[in-house]
This record gives sequence, C-alpha cells and structure tokens, in this order.
Amino acid sequence: MRRPPPDAGVEHLLRTEAPQVLGALTRRFGRFDVAEDAVQEALIVAGQRWPAEGVPQDPRSWLIRVGYRRMVDLLRAEQARHRREQEVGRTELALGAPERRAAPTGSTDDSLTLLLLCCHPRLSPVSQVALTLRAVGGLTTAEIARAYGTSEATMGTRISRAKQQLVRSGARFVPATDTDRRDRTEAVMRVLYLIFNEGYTASSGETLARRDLSEEAVRLARLLHAADPDNAEAAGLLALMLLIESRHTARTDADGALVPLESQDRTRWDQELIREGTRLLDAVGDPSGTGTGPYQLQAAIAALHAQAPAPELTDWPRIAMLYLWLEHLTPTAPVRLSRVVAVARAFGPTRGLTLLDTLCRRHALDRDPLVRHHERAVRAHLTRMTGDTAHAATLYREAATLTANGAERRYLLTEAERADGADMAGS
Repeated sequence: MRRPPPDAGVEHLLRTEAPQVLGALTRRFGRFDVAEDAVQEALIVAGQRWPAEGVPQDPRSWLIRVGYRRMVDLLRAEQARHRREQEVGRTELALGAPERRAAPTGSTDDSLTLLLLCCHPRLSPVSQVALTLRAVGGLTTAEIARAYGTSEATMGTRISRAKQQLVRSGARFVPATDTDRRDRTEAVMRVLYLIFNEGYTASSGETLARRDLSEEAVRLARLLHAADPDNAEAAGLLALMLLIESRHTARTDADGALVPLESQDRTRWDQELIREGTRLLDAVGDPSGTGTGPYQLQAAIAALHAQAPAPELTDWPRIAMLYLWLEHLTPTAPVRLSRVVAVARAFGPTRGLTLLDTLCRRHALDRDPLVRHHERAVRAHLTRMTGDTAHAATLYREAATLTANGAERRYLLTEAERADGADMAGS
C-alpha cells in the first residue's frame, strides 16, 4: 500500500510525530517490531486523510489511536497463527482489559532512544540506515527503496530482517547506559552521515541530489543534537550538514546540470543555514584543538568555503592542512581524494598529481569501486590544469563511464568536450 504524497506541512508533521507514536506503542506493548508496522500503517492512513479532511487538533493522539488499533489486530493475528503459550500471555496482558485505550501521549521525546535502537551494533550499516529512515524518519518502504535504487520487495525484506535481528539480539526499547550510549551515538552519527551523503549526491539516478534524504538527515541530526547538546561531534555533524546544504540551490542550473563549487553563484547560498552552522561550530571551540573529531573538522572545512566571498579567496592551504589531519583520524578514500584537490588548489596541479599517484600506489584509489570515478575525475581536472587537455578529455570520459549518477555523467562528458575543444584550439 503506497502513501500518496501529502502536502509539505502534513509530511513534516508525520515525520516529526512518527518516533513519538512508535515510542508510545512500543512502551505499551513491548514489541518494537510489530509496533513499527502499526505506526507505518497509521502514517499511511493519515497521509491519505489529513490533506483532504484537515489535521486533527491533537495529531499525535490521533496517530496513536489508529496505531493502537492496528497493533491490536496484528498481535491478535500473530496469536492466532502461533498459539505459543508465552506469546499468548504477553499479548493478553496488553489486550485483556477491555477498558484500555491508546497509550497516553506523554511528554517523553523518544527520538534518541529510537535512533539508538535502530543503530544497534548487531545490524549492518545498510540495515541501520533503512530502519532509521523507516522507524524514525517515517518514510515508507517504497520511498526508501526509491531513494536507494532498489525494489520495494528487496527493501521490505531488508527491513523485516533487521527487525527480526533486533528481536533475536534481545534489544529493548529502553534508554541506553552512558557507555552504551556513547558507542551507539557514534553509530547514529555514521548512519545520519551516510543518509545525508546519499541525499546530497545520489549514487544513482538522473538527478544530482535526493533532497528528501538530505533534508531528513538534517532533521534527524537536529534531534540528535537537541537530545545530546554537550556532544561536540553531534554539533559538528549538524554544522557540517547545514553548511553543505546551504549550497543546494546553486549546485545545479535551470536545466539540472551540475555546477562545480568554484563556478557556483555564491549569492544563492543560504546565508541563514551558513550562520546557523557557523554558530554551532563556534560553540564547540577551536576546530584545531586537541580532541577535535572528524565531523568538527569537516564542518571547519565547509565553513572556510562558506566564508570565502569568492573562489580565489578560499584559504586552500588551511583546508589542505585540515584534510591532512582528517586523514589521520579517518583514512578513507573520499578524504584522501579531497586532500589531493586541496593540495592542488593550494600548491599547484603538479603537486596534486604527485600526491594522487602516491595515494593510488599506497591505497589503490584508482581501483576502489566506491571512489574510482571520483579518482578519474580529479585526475582529469588536474591534468587539464597542467595543459594536457587531450589526456584530460580521455580521463573525463573514463570517469563518465564509471558513475551511475546521470547529472555527474553529463557534467563529465561536457568537460571532456571542452577539453577536446581546448586541445583543438591549441593545435
């Protein structure tokens, strides 16, 4: 059953209330796996009815009542199927008193508890992302499947297995201990970072970005920061998202074509998001201080871009230094490629190519399936900067064959044509 797209106000309200409704039902029945299905069905009903009939005076209570009734149906069906004595006793405890009504709404914010539960260490990163988007984000299975370029059936199976894994692991809907909360919060931040990156530049499809995912990641990062305001990395993650998201309207032209950072109209950047992100970053202290985490460092880099009034005024030497530090903390292929770009901008394309060759020998960036097209694109750009436009055109075309994102592919092919044109002009 697919949920029709409600208006933006209803959609935002549903996603905001989803974790609170799920928390209320899970506390009442003690069954996260069944409660999550019941909440999804309540959201579908609301998405169908509220745009036409209007939002109820107390939307959370409305959703809890509908979810409660569906929860009762699901548990009774399960009881009839399995007839297990233990399950019968557990179900009757919740259903036996006819005077019971839906769980009270209360004032408890269950968002963090749900985020921690969905990012349980027994789940794979892919399952953590899918379950977070569905349980906390309120997205339907179909919406998540479309965002990640897979079938609804495949995504449904993945989510179902994730919930079963939680049941088998004995995970409970209770606030985490201080030690467990620290570890699990790190997992939550990784999941939100993955969601944001997929939304900001989609791994497949014809459009550059998937705004629904990037906006949802920002919303959930706000929840995490509000629930754990003393966590500097949570603040850094939110600041990073806000600073990067501030550029979204300038990243494509009227035809949807990709516009690289140095060519973007900076007057179109969202100054309110930049100010908010900068304030968050300033509040956690000096990004070059001892103990600074990777999200704070990335936010500091994004802030340097945001604060430069023109591309040529960007503090590339400092950005190169921050990327070097970031590479020590998180030695990943994307960070290494970003450091190459920063070094080339700060010290020239030849030095950038030398660093790229070194990193490819040591870490096989040119063979890494996750970043291979980025490596080709970076190499193409730096090669063109050295004046070897013919070779650059070949590299751009190689990069275009390696990406599944249509907007990126079209941009790379356009750059190949420009390089060809420059080569012909210089012949």
